[in-house]
Amino acid sequence: MNAPTFTHIKCADCPIRHRAVCARCNADELEELDAVKYYRTYEAGQTVIWAGDPMNFVGSVVSGIATLTQTMEDGRTQMVGLLLPSDFVGRPGRDGAAYNVVATSDIVMCCFRKKPFEELMAKTPHIAHRLLEMTLDELDAAREWMLVLGRKTAREKIASLLAIIARRDASLSSGGAADQMVFDLPLTREAMADYLGLTLETVSRQMSALKKDGVIELQGKRHVTIPDMGRLIDEAGDDSDGGMLM
Repeated sequence: MNAPTFTHIKCADCPIRHRAVCARCNADELEELDAVKYYRTYEAGQTVIWAGDPMNFVGSVVSGIATLTQTMEDGRTQMVGLLLPSDFVGRPGRDGAAYNVVATSDIVMCCFRKKPFEELMAKTPHIAHRLLEMTLDELDAAREWMLVLGRKTAREKIASLLAIIARRDASLSSGGAADQMVFDLPLTREAMADYLGLTLETVSRQMSALKKDGVIELQGKRHVTIPDMGRLIDEAGDDSDGGMLM
């Protein structure tokens, strides 16, 4: 497998600038962050970090998607989360990684050397506050996902995942959310099945059913058009604000 390669992105041109941990940084603070950051790219299938390994960096996914997985004692692996653009990897104050992080697609990560980042957090409260907000959002998403996996039908699970990816894609674009959304699905059908606790056949059948019913349009297996986001949200069993209908 090829080693990760490096790339360079100016902060002003960063596609996740308004959502990342540095969202509220001024020009001077960005210069301080720039002094301790570097970019790494990983190819699909590469491991970013293994659970239990020491982490000498923290950072954000700039583009692409990665998975969080945990290996059980008997060797089975369970996908426990997705890392989408702007999601944060690592925890300041912790020496090791809690989960395996594996690139599902080609990804670019903005990494900060850990110790200097922790020092900058200590003297820049709004960076720590932004990271706390992101951590609480991650906790809310994990609780929501427990409901998706535990209480929703297969069709609702597929619709929920598509809605999550569509909303994140819209949040990173300058145009924001719209009734019609177009994006490239970053997960294979196999990865969707693993994450949702479904079989590959069920995922394929439900995707085809959503296409047949006009909820989504597919070009190939990855290019997705959602003609009416409201209808997809209804299919997911969510309310208009993205919460779960009880």
